[in-house]
Amino acid sequence: MAFELPKLPYAYDALEPHIDARTMEIHHTKHHNGYTTKLNGAIEGTDLAGKSIEEILENLDLSNSAVRNNGGGFYNHRLFWEVMAPNGGGEPSGELADAIKDAFGSFDSFKEKFSSAAGGQFGSGWAWLCVHKGGKVEVCSTPNQDNPLMPGVGCGGLPILGLDVWEHAYYLNYQNKRPEYVNAFFNVINWDKVSELYASGK
Repeated sequence: MAFELPKLPYAYDALEPHIDARTMEIHHTKHHNGYTTKLNGAIEGTDLAGKSIEEILENLDLSNSAVRNNGGGFYNHRLFWEVMAPNGGGEPSGELADAIKDAFGSFDSFKEKFSSAAGGQFGSGWAWLCVHKGGKVEVCSTPNQDNPLMPGVGCGGLPILGLDVWEHAYYLNYQNKRPEYVNAFFNVINWDKVSELYASGK
């Protein structure tokens, strides 16, 4: 089965004013759609066809740039849409809140560390919150469309929160003010979904 562009679980304008509708529409219909189409082209007729995106990325030959870039782009954006919601923001609760406190000391310290990873990623890339087996969480960043599922990339573990810091994710609204975009992202995080991913990955 070829990979398909996932539908967004909300309208393009649902995250405004934090992320504008035009950016969301272009990001989803052009960028994510492009990665999806090119991923299908890259795996067609190979032994990767029919595998899940997680299987492909976890066992990736990093020299296969077509699958690395487009498989990463497909997976990363699919996660990105899921971990945002119109009624998002606030702070996590339960086990995830405890894990964040254990790892970073407080939610504010986590926010600072995550924002630093996002703001400090030179050029295009992503900031991540990952969970390791056993429940420990860690923050890291990766360049381009790399992610921690790939062998030896980032902090390892399962990505449960990802922030796209490619300019196409924010430039229409924020221009070169990436820190403002990073700060706005915290108003739309779907902590229920992140907690669900944490529970499945710990």
